[in-house]
Amino acid sequence: MSWKSPKAFAAILLASTLLVGGCGNSGNDKNNAAGNTGNSGNTQNEQKAEDTSPVTFTFFGADASPNWNNMKDDVGKVITEKTGVTLDAEYDVGSGGGQSKIALMAASGDVPDIIFAKNEIGKLIDAGLVLDLTDLIEEHAPNIKKVIGENMNRLKYSNEDPAIYQITTNVGVDQQNFDAGGGFEIQQRVLKELGYPKVRTVQDFENVLKQYMEKNPTTDGQPNIPLTLNADDWRIMITVTNPAFIATGAPDDGEYFVDPQTYEAKLHYKRPEEKEYFRWLNHMYNEGLLDKDTFVQKDDQYKAKIASGRVLGLIDQEWGYQDAENALKTAGKDESTYAHFPVTLSEDYEDHSFQTAGLDGYGIAITTECKDPVRAIKFIDWLASDEGQVLRMWGVEGKHYTVDENGTRVVPADIHDRKVNDSTNFTKESGIGQYRVLAPFYGDGVKDSTGNYYTTNFPDQIVAGYTEAEKETLKAYNATTWKDLFPAEDAFPAKEWGALYNMPVPTDGDYQVIFQKTQDIIRKRIPEAVLAKTTDFDKVYDAFLVELDKAGAEKMEAEYTELVKKRVSLFTGKEVK
Repeated sequence: MSWKSPKAFAAILLASTLLVGGCGNSGNDKNNAAGNTGNSGNTQNEQKAEDTSPVTFTFFGADASPNWNNMKDDVGKVITEKTGVTLDAEYDVGSGGGQSKIALMAASGDVPDIIFAKNEIGKLIDAGLVLDLTDLIEEHAPNIKKVIGENMNRLKYSNEDPAIYQITTNVGVDQQNFDAGGGFEIQQRVLKELGYPKVRTVQDFENVLKQYMEKNPTTDGQPNIPLTLNADDWRIMITVTNPAFIATGAPDDGEYFVDPQTYEAKLHYKRPEEKEYFRWLNHMYNEGLLDKDTFVQKDDQYKAKIASGRVLGLIDQEWGYQDAENALKTAGKDESTYAHFPVTLSEDYEDHSFQTAGLDGYGIAITTECKDPVRAIKFIDWLASDEGQVLRMWGVEGKHYTVDENGTRVVPADIHDRKVNDSTNFTKESGIGQYRVLAPFYGDGVKDSTGNYYTTNFPDQIVAGYTEAEKETLKAYNATTWKDLFPAEDAFPAKEWGALYNMPVPTDGDYQVIFQKTQDIIRKRIPEAVLAKTTDFDKVYDAFLVELDKAGAEKMEAEYTELVKKRVSLFTGKEVK
C-alpha cells in the first residue's frame, strides 16, 4: 500500500478519513547538519544545513492539524530553503488521537518516515517499526544533545529496554508556565455582569452560572447553556473524568492516582473524594445546569455551541475549544470568551495543574521504513538549533518580528492583532507553531545567548495577546495572567515518576485486556452515574466500583504499581521496593 493509495487503504480500513504513510522518497545523506546555529537577526550567524538537496519525508501526526498548509506557509518555506526537506504530511482528524491509524500501521508494517505517535508509540515499538535513535543522536545531532542535556536518561524507553525510540517534543525543556489554559471556565460577560464574584469552589462556579442564567436565559434569541462538557470518544477524559482528580487535589497521572510515598497506583475513580465530585455533576444535571446533550454530542457539535456564544461555562483545556473561541473573537464576541479558574470541590483542596513532571512526554520518532535516517535526524536536529527554534516559535524576521537596536525581538502591533483576532488564518499563512512537535525545544521562560526568550510565551507577550475583555477580567481579579490565579509549580514537589501518560505499558496480554474492560466500564458507568436520579447516584456509583474490580482492576493496578516503581528508579537512580 502506498502513501497516496486510497483504494489500498480502504481495503484494510473501510471507514477511514485519512491516509497513513508508507516510506517517503528521501535522498542520500552527504554531510553533517549544521551545528548549533544562531538566531536570525541577532548576534549569531544564520546557517543552512550542509546538505540542502531536495528530499521528501513522509510524516504522520496523531493530533489533528486543521491549519496545516503543506509547508506553503512562511515558516515552512524557510525550513525547506534551509534544509532541503519537504514533508508529505498526514494528520489524524477530530479526536482520534491516532489510535486506529497507528493500530493499522502496526499490523501492516506500512509506516511513514517520521511519526509523532503520542502514547500509541508502544504498538509500533512492539511491531519492530521504530528505530533506536541513541547512536543517531550521538553521531549526528549536536543540537538535540544540547537541548535535551541532562535529561537524556528520561528518553530511554524502560529499564529492560533502554533504547531511545522517540525524542520528547510536546513539552519544552526547562519549561516555566506563565499562563493557564485549563481549569473551570466562565465567559467574561458573565463575570462582568455579576461584579466579578469569587470563583474558588464548585459551589461558587455553580452559583455564578445559575445567577446569570436566571437573569439572562437567552443569547441572540437562543437558550443559554450554563455548562456543557465534551464526552466524544477519548475527550470524555479531558472534560468529564480528569477534572475529578484535579478538583480534588490530585495531579494528572492519567487514569491512575499514585501514592507519592508508596508509589501504589489505583484507578483514580476509587478515591472517595472523586465520588463526591461526580455527585456534584449529577446534581448539576438534575438541576438543569448541565447540558442534557453532554454525553451524546459530537466534538463538532460541542464546538459549534461554544462558537454560538451561548455556553456560559466549561470544564476543559483551552486547546479543546480553541477553534470555537477563535470564531467568537473573529465574530467580535470578545466578551463571550472564557476566563480560567482553579476550582476545587472545597477550599480544602488545591489545584495541582502545575505540579511538574520534568521533561517527559510524547515525541518524534523515525521508523524502520525510512530510507535515510541520518538525513532525517539531521533535519530534526536543525529544527532543534537556536535558529530553527526561533523560526518555529517566532516566525520570519522582518515579517513576524523585528529586532530593535538593543537586539531584542519585538512582535509588531499588527501581528499581535492578527494572532489574537484572526488566529486561524494567521496560523495557516505564517506556520508559526505548526512545526512545534517535529523537534525538541527550550520551554517558555528560557533565554538564548542573545538574551531573548526562545518562545513568545512570556508574560509581556502573553498579556499583549489577551483580548480587551480578558484584560478587564484579570484586572478585576488583581491578576496579570490566568496563571496568577492558580497555585504555582513551587507549591508542590516534582513527580518522581514523570508523566505517566508516557510510561510504556504492556501492549498485549492481561494488562491490555483488563485496561480496555475498565475503560469500557468507565465510559458507560460514569455517564450513567451523572445522569441518574439523585436518589440513585450512590447505588450506581458503588456498583460501578464493584464492576471495575470484577473486571480485574486490582490485578492491573498491582502491575501498574510495579511499573511506576521501576520508572522512579530509572528516572532518579534510587532503589525502589
